[in-house]
Amino acid sequence: MTKTVHQLKVTLREVKPPVWRRIVVESGVTLGELAPVLEAAMGWLGGHLHLFDIEGTVYGIRNPEWEDIGLDESKFRLGDMFSSVGSKMRWDYDFGDGWEHDVLVEAISIPERGVEYPVCLAGRRACPPEDCGGPWGYANLLEALVDPDNPEHEHLREWAPLDFDPTRFDKDETNEAMRSPGIPEAW
Repeated sequence: MTKTVHQLKVTLREVKPPVWRRIVVESGVTLGELAPVLEAAMGWLGGHLHLFDIEGTVYGIRNPEWEDIGLDESKFRLGDMFSSVGSKMRWDYDFGDGWEHDVLVEAISIPERGVEYPVCLAGRRACPPEDCGGPWGYANLLEALVDPDNPEHEHLREWAPLDFDPTRFDKDETNEAMRSPGIPEAW
């Protein structure tokens, strides 16, 4: 059994209104194990590279087929890297679109009896669709979707997921995704 759990607030940078999640994970997870949980919590599909930046030191995936990204994320545990409340890191997802997230340690505590971790406690707004062009592209997408006179309206309506609602957040769906993170079969 894990001795402690970390409560994290994950906030997508440069997106207004803010997209964020409050999650609790076992302190013993490695950064490599944390990455797919963060992807699932935020709503990313997991088909892109990522990295962690902690005070200027970069941690990422070690794979002989790719250029290494910093130190090996599978060798560093969350609880060892962040032993105090208020610790922060940046987590980047999809280098092409440039999604950056602030990850803040809000609490470190003893796990609650009967709670299955990881768990999402709260969140706000839907994750942007994959490959929409980063914060700038997402702002353009939102603007075009609400304005039928926008020259991109029809094209982007067809491109965006059919059920996409930027205001929607479903905690139960997020918890289900976090407990079985990974690349969907469609990938």
